[in-house]
Amino acid sequence: MDALTHAVEAFIGRSTTPYTRKMARQAVQLIHDNLLEAYECGGNMRARRNMLSAAYKAGVAFTRSYVGYVHAIAHSLGGRYGIPHGLANAIILPHMLRAYGEAAAPKLADLARMAGIAPANALDNVAAEAFIDWVDRMNAALGIPKYVTGIRRSDIPQMAAHADAEANPLYPVPLLMDRLELERMYEVVAGGMFEGEN
Repeated sequence: MDALTHAVEAFIGRSTTPYTRKMARQAVQLIHDNLLEAYECGGNMRARRNMLSAAYKAGVAFTRSYVGYVHAIAHSLGGRYGIPHGLANAIILPHMLRAYGEAAAPKLADLARMAGIAPANALDNVAAEAFIDWVDRMNAALGIPKYVTGIRRSDIPQMAAHADAEANPLYPVPLLMDRLELERMYEVVAGGMFEGEN
């Protein structure tokens, strides 16, 4: 799911190239077709080889086209609480994709149609939502929680400031958010439940 985050953030950003788009698409297709098989049947060398290829292709895409707010938030959560980076990315990804809304919908729809997640004739908003729903289902199948637990509300302003400084102007995100909007994203990622509160 970390590799999927790399591919998706590289693809939906605003500094892609034909090559990075190709690599990201191939990574998403490979992940769609192989991740559950590799997870459920670890001895399947074909699925594992394909996932290694997916991770490489996603890496090529994001090292040239950068990432976005998923990574910026994940980095702050890792730095503050020691949350593993890939886990944080996986949890944050569907929440952030929904927050991007129409700004990312056409590109998410492209990925959904390409991978067979949505019909070829699906409208952009329908196909984009199907893609995000697929990410949710993948997380659930892999035992990845929907929310990050242990976030302290009092830490959010500083983490949001760090995420804001990291992402803007470095990352070519589909939709710029200000610090208050980013603070709201931490609340979404926490599921509205904060450490030390009832």
